[in-house]
Amino acid sequence: MFRHSLADAAARAVAPLGAAFTFLGLITGSFWGRPMWGAWWVWDARLTSFLVLFLFYVGYMALQAAIDDEAKAARAAGILALVGAVNLPIVHYSVVWWNSLHQGETLFTSGGPKASVVYLWPLALMSFSYFAAFGALWMVRVRGEIWRRRAGALAVQGAR
Repeated sequence: MFRHSLADAAARAVAPLGAAFTFLGLITGSFWGRPMWGAWWVWDARLTSFLVLFLFYVGYMALQAAIDDEAKAARAAGILALVGAVNLPIVHYSVVWWNSLHQGETLFTSGGPKASVVYLWPLALMSFSYFAAFGALWMVRVRGEIWRRRAGALAVQGAR
């Protein structure tokens, strides 16, 4: 964002986490879907858009690793991230747009949540825990990325 090094460090740090969490979502979804659909994978629009999200994460990391110059890598990966951001509303609204194997919206419906209150509290607790774990891991990875960059800058200074 505006060629700020901290934004690039945050993006570089979050990509493997996003890919890992998306991959876990795909795998655990397969485990849940097997008894329901009789198959490990179906080319459902919702699943496919989620798979495309995972592939954008992998492509982002591969593009950054493929370019040696960090400034050029950050710029190219940033452009790919903007292109990939088009997929986010598709993943989010796929619940509304396509009536498929998956159930429809359960929590954020116009008439209030369809789920029983007994399920809402554990869901809220686990959602908070999920976001807290992701945020904590992200901050640790950002700090590691900053340390890596500082060490590289000190190595260049020491080589002079």
